[in-house]
This record gives sequence, structure tokens and C-alpha cells, in this order.
Amino acid sequence: MAEWVVIAGDGLTAAINPLGAELSSLKDADGRELMTDADPAFWTGRAPLLFPVVGKPAGETIRVDGRAYAMKQHGFARRMSFAVAARAADRVTFVLTDTAETRACYPFAFRLEVTFRIERAALHVEVSIDNPGDVPLPASFGFHPAFAWPLPGGGAKEAHRIVFAAAEPAPLRQIDGDGQIAPDLRPSPLDGRMLALRDALFAKDALIWDRLHSESVIYHGDGGPRLEIAFPDTPMLGIWTKPGAHFVCIEPWHGIADPAGFAGEFRDKPGVFEVAPGAAKRISMRVTLLAES
Repeated sequence: MAEWVVIAGDGLTAAINPLGAELSSLKDADGRELMTDADPAFWTGRAPLLFPVVGKPAGETIRVDGRAYAMKQHGFARRMSFAVAARAADRVTFVLTDTAETRACYPFAFRLEVTFRIERAALHVEVSIDNPGDVPLPASFGFHPAFAWPLPGGGAKEAHRIVFAAAEPAPLRQIDGDGQIAPDLRPSPLDGRMLALRDALFAKDALIWDRLHSESVIYHGDGGPRLEIAFPDTPMLGIWTKPGAHFVCIEPWHGIADPAGFAGEFRDKPGVFEVAPGAAKRISMRVTLLAES
């Protein structure tokens, strides 16, 4: 097991696992853990990076130029070891590049670079998806951080809420029994801009906004720390937990599971972007520790 890389500064300490370049701990100046307890009874993930797919491809298969390739839910990056490319007290950069193993399921050259840095009471996660190949690179990318629910000092789980930066009146997407996006929509559970967190919301899997106006949300309880999660580069958002667990995932996505019945080319799937040869796609997320409520 690889040793976690610890960075610190401005009242935050983060630990990142080189396996998947996965943020695995985020603590405030008092040493209070702001992330999941990773209870194996529910989910041992902490904050996997989703690449080159978000969600579950139909039949766990993608199609490129008419050929089928096996692809697991949320892609392969979360299961691969990243190299440490640069490191300082308050930042670290990880890199993953294509291999014979990745090309067997995703026939493209790529360079995935992820930098974690702490500045002004915020953890910045900056991703660059580079295309060193000679054909356009189709991909999706998503963040999947699992924050403590309840937050330390935040009171009961039922006192916690997520407040969106903008009104989000559109209905939500739903996941069907096969892990695909169902054709029917779900009415928005928001009260104005506020989502009151309850286990019952997640009885049928994640809440999915695929027509998002907000570029940030604030997550907090009744007292204790407040977290602003900003996602300026991702047009979709998932919120998920398993009922009874002690985490809630706030997941900025540029991609989504296959729509039910989808059997087309990966390039044509909703949420997929293309990176031109020699170019890069940059996607960021910021988690800011705000003053206590």
C-alpha cells in the first residue's frame, strides 16, 4: 500500500493516496476530519477521480470506431497508481499516463495531471487532461469527494443542508436498475436553493443535476465548519450517499452514465468532451473552509 502524501497550510491538512490520486483526508486546524469515515459496511471510497468515464457504461462497454472495449463504472484511473511529479509542503502533483493496460480498454494516448494545493483556507484540485496523440481524445471526468455527514460540531445529520449558489428549478435525472440514466425525470427536491439532507432522498441512488446553473454549493450543519465546494468547469452535479452511512458525496461531473438504451459511439455520449491533438482540457474544484456558523 502506497504511503499517503500529506500537504498542509492555512488551517487545512490534506492527505492524498497515490492509488487513484485520491484525496483521503481533509482536516481543519483543530484536527477535525471533514471527510468520510470510509466505513466498509457502506463504501470504502473517499474521493475517487472519475476518468475516462463518469457513471456506468451500458454493459460496462464503450464503443470507439465501431469496436467494443470493456470499461468499468467510473473508469480506470481510480484503480491505478499515479506518479508523484512534484511536491512541496503545501502542494503535490500526480501524473498518470496511458499504458498497454489502459489502451486495451481505452485506445488513446493521454496524460492526466492532478495538482492538490492549499491556499487561503482552501484546497484547490486542478486537473489537466492532455492529448499527446494524433487523434481527438474523447473523455469524461468527474470528482467524487465524500464529506463527513454529520460534520464535526454540526449537530445531527438532519440539521445538515446543501445550499446552491443559484436557483435550480429543473427536474433531476434518475438512475435505473441497470445503472443507466432513466428516461423519466424526478422533481427537484430543493426548497428554494436549499437541499435538506435526509437518507430517504437517496433510496433510489444519486440525485443528478444535468442542467446546472450553480458553480458552487455550501454544505453545513447546525454550527461547526461550513464547506464551500466550487466547480467552475463542470456542467453537472451528483449528490449521493448510502442510507445510514456517515458521508455525503458532492460530485462535480463533466459526464454522466449512459442513457438507457444507448449503444452509440463513446464520442457521442452525453457529457463527453474532446481534446484536440496537442491540447489540454483543464477542470478544477475548490473546497474552502468558511467561518463557522
